[in-house]
Amino acid sequence: MKVAVLDINGKETGRKADLSSDVFAIEPNNHAVYLDVKQYLANQRQGTHKAKERAEITGSTRKIKKQKGTGTARAGSIKSGVFRGGGRMFGPRPRSYSIKLNKNLKRLARKSAFSIKASEESIVVLEDFNFDSPKTKNFTNILKALDLQNKKSLFVLGTSNNNVYLSSRNLKGSDVVMASELSTYKILKANKVVLLEGALEGIVTNLSK
Repeated sequence: MKVAVLDINGKETGRKADLSSDVFAIEPNNHAVYLDVKQYLANQRQGTHKAKERAEITGSTRKIKKQKGTGTARAGSIKSGVFRGGGRMFGPRPRSYSIKLNKNLKRLARKSAFSIKASEESIVVLEDFNFDSPKTKNFTNILKALDLQNKKSLFVLGTSNNNVYLSSRNLKGSDVVMASELSTYKILKANKVVLLEGALEGIVTNLSK
């Protein structure tokens, strides 16, 4: 699969990038995509929720009324969950929501996500670039040249580039990651996936192991 390589001004450079059919043209596995996205979202949850149960409520422990003869249900402590101000019954407790998936399934999910984007013609290959210093305006100019200023975009770098990352950090619709940090969720969330030339080899290598 051949895709034209663009420069930072949105113009074709005359070169073509070869997108491996093993990564960008497979039959998507929707269930693998679902599981990987589910894991990503679950791992974002802190799981620090906590409600006080009756043992943790401050209050008297005396029996509030006699056991029999009142015509109502028997009751003990005022801290019972059936009373106002009592503890919560079966309330949330701190726990981890993390899910474990094997590596092969995660690779399949990312290849499926790339294949979906490729079929939608939502993948752009951009020549490698760098900034002399972090500057949001420089990154905004690239977005305008690629007609992405009002769209969600994912830029995939081959190696760490602090200037490019810091230049994009203030822009809510744009995300910059390295090839090794890719996730199925981020690929599918973006309207356009912008792959830098230097990232292509790393993506194919990581997903073909």
